[in-house]
Amino acid sequence: MGSYYPPELVEPMRQEVLALGFEDLRTPDQVDDFFRRSRGGTALLFINSVCGCSAGSARPALALALERARVKPSLLGTVFAGVDIEATARAREYLQPYPPSSPSMALLSGGELVRFIPRFEIEGRDYRELAEEWIRLFEEYFSGGGS
Repeated sequence: MGSYYPPELVEPMRQEVLALGFEDLRTPDQVDDFFRRSRGGTALLFINSVCGCSAGSARPALALALERARVKPSLLGTVFAGVDIEATARAREYLQPYPPSSPSMALLSGGELVRFIPRFEIEGRDYRELAEEWIRLFEEYFSGGGS
């Protein structure tokens, strides 16, 4: 397993997401298991990144959305692009036909990808605006089976 970034740089960014209750998916096998388990309910996969839009928009929006949402995914998982190289590549196989994008987010219901949110829908946007949008998406896609 390789990484394009030094661990001391990415570890605080990783911990920020793990503190929200996300599973750390560092291997292809862990990604496969996450997608297998997603068949039983609702799930959110976050592809983390070192970029500014991840720090300024995506991660804060996730925290706010998960704090405020009435309806939430039952399963949370994350891979770190540029760090968990093989795990991210495996996750992206599940997200086809969408091209690689980080940060990004995938919403799954019953194991099926129901909404993909690529980087271009995140960058340059206020995290509070994103959080409100994501709360609406949780309600739209997860109201029948979210926790």
